[in-house]
Amino acid sequence: MRTPDSDRRLDVATSVGLVVMWSSGFIGAELGTRTAPADTLLAWRFLFLALLLTGVLVALRRLPSAAAVRRQAVLGVLCQVVYLGLVFTGVREGVPAGIAALIAALQPMLVATAAGPLLGERTDRWQRVGLVLGLCGVVLVVGGDLGGGEAPVWAYLLPVAGMLSLASGTVLERRWKPTESVVQAIAIQASVSAVAFFAIAAFTGTARPPADPQFWLAVTWLIVLSSLGGYGLYVLVSRRQGATRVSTLLYLTPPTTMLWAFLMFGDEVRLLSLLGLVVSAVGVLLVLRRRPRPTDAADSPPPAAERPVRAGGSA
Repeated sequence: MRTPDSDRRLDVATSVGLVVMWSSGFIGAELGTRTAPADTLLAWRFLFLALLLTGVLVALRRLPSAAAVRRQAVLGVLCQVVYLGLVFTGVREGVPAGIAALIAALQPMLVATAAGPLLGERTDRWQRVGLVLGLCGVVLVVGGDLGGGEAPVWAYLLPVAGMLSLASGTVLERRWKPTESVVQAIAIQASVSAVAFFAIAAFTGTARPPADPQFWLAVTWLIVLSSLGGYGLYVLVSRRQGATRVSTLLYLTPPTTMLWAFLMFGDEVRLLSLLGLVVSAVGVLLVLRRRPRPTDAADSPPPAAERPVRAGGSA
């Protein structure tokens, strides 16, 4: 039986899992791009993910409707193809990883701004303070990486556009409130992404994968941890807790990635970065401390009212 306490525990567990799994994507990208271009890595990642999840849906006889395919195709282009493609390309063109992470960290502020008028997700004064604190914490974490970039000016617009695309997809998903399951959503988005990235890789002549086992380790890592774990939980938390709250959790991904990199690659962990982790955590707690109240939905315009949504419908 579902109770408020069990729902709260589930929300905490999925939120923690989202931060850890979403951060794994940056580690997988580091592993994969050591042996192949980003286009190659993304193409094969989404191909195998699409085949895996489509096979599951066929076995369970839970193929999505045509309307679901149209919805999730749009979200896949925004949240996967454009977001990942532009961020990866920006880094490849010389944008420092710290600046790319800082640009991505602007997303919660943008989503929170849009969530009020479009979704009826209200933020109080302390939550707004938390959003600012979270961003300050990210600045501290990535501060050592800011500077030293040799990218042309236009390259910095790529991660900006990618961040705007992910924010748009997040708000749009909450606006539509799709009824298809998380598995169906990711299967459709992965299929669209596989087609898009293979087309790009074919155009650039990089579709052929390398023989290096590390490449396939990175593909497996990204499928299991980043796509099924990270993006799956992103969709789930967004449906359960709202666009503002799921986006705010992303403030914790740069410091968590820092810890991943320390454990796996021996990267240095600076005292300033640890301070940034604490500041970001305080900011996130301020945003997440207030759960939506029934009166919020009643006071909001009917099309944008915030109602509890079951995560993913039927699996």
